[in-house]
Amino acid sequence: EQKERERTKINSLKVRYNKVFGYYIEITKANLHLVPKHYHRKQTIAGGERFVTDELIKLEAEILEAEEKLRELEVARFEQLRKRVSDAAQRVSRLANTLADADALAAFAEVAHRHDYVRPTVDESPVIALKDSRHPVVETMLEPGAFVPNDVTLDMSGARLLLVTGPNMAGKSTLMRQVAHVVLMAQAGGFVPAREARIGRVDRIFTRVGASDDVARGASTFMVEMRETAAILRGATARSLVLFDEIGRGTSTFDGLAIAWAVAEYLHDVVKARAMFATHYHELCALADTRSHVINVNVSARETGDDIVFLHKLSEGGASRSYGVAVAKLAGLPEPVLARARALLKDLERGEGPFRRPPKQIGLFEERPSKPAAAADHPALAALTNVDIDRLTPLDALHLVAQLKALVASAK
Repeated sequence: EQKERERTKINSLKVRYNKVFGYYIEITKANLHLVPKHYHRKQTIAGGERFVTDELIKLEAEILEAEEKLRELEVARFEQLRKRVSDAAQRVSRLANTLADADALAAFAEVAHRHDYVRPTVDESPVIALKDSRHPVVETMLEPGAFVPNDVTLDMSGARLLLVTGPNMAGKSTLMRQVAHVVLMAQAGGFVPAREARIGRVDRIFTRVGASDDVARGASTFMVEMRETAAILRGATARSLVLFDEIGRGTSTFDGLAIAWAVAEYLHDVVKARAMFATHYHELCALADTRSHVINVNVSARETGDDIVFLHKLSEGGASRSYGVAVAKLAGLPEPVLARARALLKDLERGEGPFRRPPKQIGLFEERPSKPAAAADHPALAALTNVDIDRLTPLDALHLVAQLKALVASAK
């Protein structure tokens, strides 16, 4: 471009490129009188004209040829590299696996050293016995020493189903999650957050924790909960670890209690897995009286006046209350709402107030009670029984409605 500007004395001369015409020289209308004779006109545009020269055509061919050679060289080098990698694939794969193992073990060692983990005993015994177990994530988010450790024992030949009760926010879900974490970390080959741990081998860990719905598939929270519960009960074995958190809370109290009770019984009698079952249905504590492998435990709390202090410590026995109103106060509910809730709670405990005669809940598949004989003999019903709906015209339907109305009025 610079050479052509000096040769033609056209300072505005430009050498450009597009995919349609390739390389060309563009000259404005004001300078067309300076265009040399060896320039070949290629296109006229609004502001001027475009030209090519033999030299530019030759240069374009060299550039395009160079680009083609470049692509060929690139493909050839890539094929060479691919073959070298293919020839070394097994060696590279072994190296990658070795590095991955070393990386995982180094991470296990680092976290074990930093957070005072211990080496667990993993064997074929029927026992999961943890002393001073901790949650590996929650404890790192608290001040050092603030996390309260707990002992947990699940024995396939002893107490294999723990019914965990206690108030909201006391730590039931955290406790169950930390048991699952410890088992998983131990069987993955790592040290665990506990003072002592013995893990009888677990084939799978099943959990039903938290609440969620599936709006896209039209499934309510309760439906999602029931589907997951069904999958667990079908898939769990005696070697599994099963964790249920408040089964049945998404429906009415009686239905929820019945489902929770039946699920707990099935876990005990049929699946026979080591399991933890957290619930606010204190009636479930009665299962320990009829099932030999069920034990009641609770995450303790202390009530001081209208306030509550969470101790986060697991102890034997069932909790007598859920302290829901106290937790609602901590959440910031207005005092009038809390006062009304306390009054209603006292009425409920005494069987008084608006809770004395709860309306009967109609089941979806219940058989409806039959009508009295007098109602069945009503002339209007007899008339309806004899109607052939498939042959009924709109006008006949209107006449039928008038006839039925007259029959009802005459029978009164």
